[in-house]
Amino acid sequence: MAHGKSSLRRSKPNYIYSVVGVALVLLIMGIMGWFFLNIHSVGTALKEDIRLSAYLRTLNKDTIAQIQHFIASRPYARNVTYVDKEAAKQIWNKENNEDWAKILDVNPLPESIDFYARAEYVNKDSLAKISTELMAAYGNQLTELQYPQSLVNNLNERASKIGLIFLVVAIALCVIVIVSIDNTIRLAMFSNRFLIKTMQMVGATRSFIARPLNLRAFLNGLISSGIAIAILFALIGWAESQFPQLKAIRDVKHTLILFGGLIFLGVAISVYSTHRSVIKYLKMKLDDLY
Repeated sequence: MAHGKSSLRRSKPNYIYSVVGVALVLLIMGIMGWFFLNIHSVGTALKEDIRLSAYLRTLNKDTIAQIQHFIASRPYARNVTYVDKEAAKQIWNKENNEDWAKILDVNPLPESIDFYARAEYVNKDSLAKISTELMAAYGNQLTELQYPQSLVNNLNERASKIGLIFLVVAIALCVIVIVSIDNTIRLAMFSNRFLIKTMQMVGATRSFIARPLNLRAFLNGLISSGIAIAILFALIGWAESQFPQLKAIRDVKHTLILFGGLIFLGVAISVYSTHRSVIKYLKMKLDDLY
């Protein structure tokens, strides 16, 4: 009995190291996940910031209102607005940082209905279908649908490359995280090997021996996850205070999913690794424990 108590006392520091070690590994995983979510959010924000202009051939206000209503009713359209010549001039001056009134006496810009497409529609094929749809419905009243095609193509090409890189990195990181947590838990269980074997030798069943250790692993996984989430939350708050743009694109739902994933990963791997270690030591001979 004294030997068992001594073993328990010796295992406590290892549990502390295990909790801290798992928390640090989960923190690294969480930071990587947060970067991924923000890159995705930034890409979505950039796509949804691209303005599409349906240039008008007609000046009939009723027809313009009808076209505007039609575009607003489509699932791809956001922030549909009618832009008259004066508004078009102001947009041009703002984007080009100059006033052409010093050079030209007339306003050559056509009126248009401007709108922004949802991120999933901002690609070459979808925008071509949108253009075809609008011209088929109002070809006599519209001259063309214009948008920065090169920017759209570059955004999608870069998004695909970045997505592939992050996928590879995420898979590699998941493997590293799982292996690291598993090794950390197994190292913590190593000091309990004699206690486990002693309980088996006095007649304790496998489930009786494993149950309290699995429960301890469950609690340790929760603690580790809580530490990782608390530090990650503080880091996110600091980053958003330094870069307000991050706060503007924050997705609470995705952040909660990230935190939930860290809890699941910490608990699941801790319990699995602990249970596997218990079974391993129960199957070993006493002499092999030394």
